[in-house]
Amino acid sequence: MIGKPGTIAAYVLLGISVPAYAVLAYGTPRESFTQLLILFAVCFAAYAYVINQKIPVWHGIAAAILFRLIFIVSTPLLSDDYFRFVWDGHLLNAGINPYLYLPSELMQEGIESIAGITQELYAQLNSPDYYSVYPPVSQAIFWLAVKLSPDSMAGSILIMRLLVMVAEVLNMLLLWRLLRKTGLPDNYTLLYALNPLVILELTGNLHFEVFMILFVLLGLYQLCYQRAIWAGLAFGLAIGIKLLPLLFLPFVWRKLGLVKFLYFSAGLVFILLLIGLPLINMQVIMHIADSLDLYFRKFEFNASIYYLLRWLGFQISGYNQIALLGPVLSLVTFIVVVWLAVKSKLGSVKRLAGYMAVALTIYLLLATTVHPWYITTLVALTVISQFRFAIVWSGLAILSYATYRQATYTEDLTLITLEYTIVLLWLIAELYLYRQHRKRANLA
Repeated sequence: MIGKPGTIAAYVLLGISVPAYAVLAYGTPRESFTQLLILFAVCFAAYAYVINQKIPVWHGIAAAILFRLIFIVSTPLLSDDYFRFVWDGHLLNAGINPYLYLPSELMQEGIESIAGITQELYAQLNSPDYYSVYPPVSQAIFWLAVKLSPDSMAGSILIMRLLVMVAEVLNMLLLWRLLRKTGLPDNYTLLYALNPLVILELTGNLHFEVFMILFVLLGLYQLCYQRAIWAGLAFGLAIGIKLLPLLFLPFVWRKLGLVKFLYFSAGLVFILLLIGLPLINMQVIMHIADSLDLYFRKFEFNASIYYLLRWLGFQISGYNQIALLGPVLSLVTFIVVVWLAVKSKLGSVKRLAGYMAVALTIYLLLATTVHPWYITTLVALTVISQFRFAIVWSGLAILSYATYRQATYTEDLTLITLEYTIVLLWLIAELYLYRQHRKRANLA
């Protein structure tokens, strides 16, 4: 197999990707958009070729781990979210609930006397006037990173990255097992494992979608064996990382039925209470709700349908209607997801994962903010299917980094239009081919 020309080329391209990832890890700030785009294009072109070659899956996983190891001692260059991770970690390490105080309030009160809380760290925060919205499991990781390395930002980053890399290996193994359970080829694992956006955003930029993906996949794997309580525990931990998996619960209900869903819910509620009680109270809930409300009413980045509606709003009213459009689009997402869940028949875990991907796609298409790392969860879910629009999207989402070319953070709407035009055309084509295949299967 290794002697075939196509396979040899695949290994050569994997080798070429190594220096490209190295420069991405250590020498490509997000302001250098052209350099970022070229290097990412090299990695993605190699990826697109390799996943279409039948190399042994374990060779691909080994390469995927190697690519992640390249980032091991790097500092994230495309995201500054990690500063808030470390800020929250220092507060927890000092016995202070990070949900209760705005960073700006703490600095006004002279809180810099706490170890690790400095003016320099505060100056790097991208949201000093927002309460922390990271759920308790994420907070536990922040605390651990600071606890083990209280005096070194680089040390805290290293600890978080090691945890991310462990989660990534587990994600690959879980996908491989899920593919076995659903009758799909083992090599589909490489669609996630070698994906450049997944590597760059999760391992490189330390986005915690990696842990959410881990627990969602673990929950799906438990459902393969009808372990409703264990699946509930896993989904509870996923929600403890990011709130997004709440979107999937209507489909889990349809898959399990009422009685088993009650067992699932018991596991989910138990773990949420266990992880939430030390930090969550009514005041914290109000603070988180305020921050989420501001997120939906104020933040906008790399959106699709929302930008069209925003333009229409400008034509009608003369100003940005995000304060209305954000909540309305969120409500529409909820209604559509519930409607889909009610009308769907979910007899298998494969079908459940497919509808979870549908729900996430709807959410992303209607969202006001779509950061590139949001696509990584969709990549993981669509691995357990024949749909590949998420792979295309993962290649195009890098275009959104054009925003950071200027200090004013001005989005390039031409590139955003190109991104979504290609993604939507690809998705429409796949849906058409899927329906044609279903019709032929029904006639056979």
